Amino acid sequence: MKRKDHVKMHSYPGMVAVVGVFHEGKVNFMAAGWHAYLSMSPPMYGVAIGRERHTYDLVKQSKKFTINFLPFDKAGFIQYSGTASGADVDKNQMYDQPWEMERNGFPLLAHAYLAYECQVHQIVPTGDHDWVIGDIEGCHYKEEKFLENGLPNFEDLNIPLYLGRSSYMRLNEGVEVKEVNDPLSFKKS
Repeated sequence: MKRKDHVKMHSYPGMVAVVGVFHEGKVNFMAAGWHAYLSMSPPMYGVAIGRERHTYDLVKQSKKFTINFLPFDKAGFIQYSGTASGADVDKNQMYDQPWEMERNGFPLLAHAYLAYECQVHQIVPTGDHDWVIGDIEGCHYKEEKFLENGLPNFEDLNIPLYLGRSSYMRLNEGVEVKEVNDPLSFKKS
């Protein structure tokens, strides 16, 4: 490889999480491409949110948020929620996106196949975004979307992978899945 003068951002394709927040009687949802499960014990989740985003202010004030994962057929709302500002429009009403309030002010998208309730643990400045780390206080999921081993049931779930530039790819049973029990078996001689 040759060294380049610019950084090539290579974080896609990847799943997009939709951050939900409720504060002072208003709900907002925002798509986020940079997020990760951070700890199993205690369970923690992190998401990068730009400080200029309306969602950022709401999360800082409410000190809680949800992480929602939507199926491929909701890619339109995912894209819309990441490009329209909740400061300007009520995204749910504009898009007719149903949601429900879980205990203690955790808004969940009705079409999510998996969602986490997170209490803000820490906010870490990371350049042009802050990494918002939450303690997972609750987990909701549709059992039929997962196999007994915890992996996605691709016969009943199509996951949207964001490719960048407003493009999404469907991850389903048509994609090759390979279990790698012996990594050395893939070594070329």
